[in-house]
Amino acid sequence: MKQSEIKELSVAELQEKLKESKKSYAELKFANSISPLENPIQLRFARRTVARIATELTKRELQ
Repeated sequence: MKQSEIKELSVAELQEKLKESKKSYAELKFANSISPLENPIQLRFARRTVARIATELTKRELQ
């Protein structure tokens, strides 16, 4: 998910996306620990998406 897409979402939508993204990242980590993923870069993208959403939420809270 790109930063421009994240900025367009409301706070409630961001919180929902954050929950979904964290769940997805946890599932990927679990799957990778059992047997290596075909594309381990998925882990990096998932982790960074979680960080982008969390950063945007924090930024909006501080405003």
